[in-house]
Amino acid sequence: MDYRKLYLAYSSEGRNPAIEPKTLFKVIVYAYSQGIFSSREIEKACKLNLAFIYLLDGQKAPDHNTISRFRRERLSGCIDDLFTQFVNILESLDEIDFKNIFVDGTKIEANANKYTFVWRTAIAKNEVKLQEKCSIYLAEIGVADIPEHISSDYLGNLLKRLKRSASAKKIEFVYGIGHRKTELQKQIEVLTDFYEREKKYEISKTLFKGRNSYSKTDTDATFMHLKEDHMRNGQLKAAYNVQVGVDSEYIVAVDIFQNRSDVNTLIPFMERIQKQHGKQYENLVADAGYESEENYHYLEEKGITPYIKPSNYEYSKTRKFQTDMEFRLAMSYDEETDSFICKGGRTLRYASDKIRVSESGYVSRKKIYTCDGCEGCPYYGKCYKGKYSKRIEVCPTFDNYREESRKNITSDYGTLLRVNRSIQVEGSFGVVKQDLNFKRFLTRGKENVRTEYLLLALGFDINKLHHRIQSNRVGLHLFPIQSIA
Repeated sequence: MDYRKLYLAYSSEGRNPAIEPKTLFKVIVYAYSQGIFSSREIEKACKLNLAFIYLLDGQKAPDHNTISRFRRERLSGCIDDLFTQFVNILESLDEIDFKNIFVDGTKIEANANKYTFVWRTAIAKNEVKLQEKCSIYLAEIGVADIPEHISSDYLGNLLKRLKRSASAKKIEFVYGIGHRKTELQKQIEVLTDFYEREKKYEISKTLFKGRNSYSKTDTDATFMHLKEDHMRNGQLKAAYNVQVGVDSEYIVAVDIFQNRSDVNTLIPFMERIQKQHGKQYENLVADAGYESEENYHYLEEKGITPYIKPSNYEYSKTRKFQTDMEFRLAMSYDEETDSFICKGGRTLRYASDKIRVSESGYVSRKKIYTCDGCEGCPYYGKCYKGKYSKRIEVCPTFDNYREESRKNITSDYGTLLRVNRSIQVEGSFGVVKQDLNFKRFLTRGKENVRTEYLLLALGFDINKLHHRIQSNRVGLHLFPIQSIA
């Protein structure tokens, strides 16, 4: 492997590092492959474990501060390059073929305290109260031309003018019992409190970045529901959404997201794979959490065949689905008049469009059909469960995409890929969380967390290559479906 980018992370001036960066990188990757993540535990292993002593090759064992700084500061700019190089090595060994990519996500707890949450709704509500209180007070002290939104910059400039006025009048600020404050000192103290609170709210709004929460300890982490809920009360914890792409049992791509759901992570994740490896996969295999019209459209434009399980796939196979959807399935569509005919023989005509624009700007269009009248219909009030409606919403584009994906996953090859998705990408999470016992990040910040998981991916891939060699499974890309005797 080429370590030039790693060495560029060090200054050419001053003393040389106590341990060769290449050697330290190998030590840390091996430690992660063995389930050793703490810098102090790695330091201990370098002194006592023969495998680590062999990797050091006579060099002095690094202390925990050296290991922590290396992981946090040195690797951030070159870990992607090192990981890509290892994936290319696997490709040269015919261990991966860049044909099928299995994508899934998991939530891993951040290195943040449990009760350090900041909620966007609370910030918005408290800021509104502060704005009202501040406007009233400014009017009381005779401030003219009060803006509609009082920013911290405005309050800061006002404070500067008041402090200059106090200095010009040689007013001494007094504190404690028995001292009477001047009116100007009182105004400065009240406005200072307003300024500090408004500044805090403005900083919080910049930190949300479209999220509903963040942690004071690790501002990049978002509060999410985790499966590892030892309190069993559904308590939210600061965490990251880790997206992983697996090819032929090897982790070939990793990215960290602050989104709680997976649906908006697919496009940026695939873009990162394209940029990192310079190659495009033929097939994408994912679960129902990634299904959306925008994702289907993106895959179609890129020429990637979707093997995404529709969100209603399991439900559609039940008898309850046939009962609930009896009237909807019984409707027939007339292409010439662009209308539906229901089970009662009534016509639902096209009325209008319902347009939804996603965060990324993708425009989704639904068509709304309404019934001319339901008077005297024998199925009146029974055609839909719950709240009765004389209208239906249809998204032809999404329905076509979903039907295509349904055909893909139910084909023989699609069934093979779905089985392998469960084994390969979900299996990687099982190894990481259960076998290696990695359930909480040690570093803070999105980039540091990503570096940490890439080290884990490197350790995972090295272990996988070793196990495949030992079990004589090299060159295997997909597990065959075994028939039940």
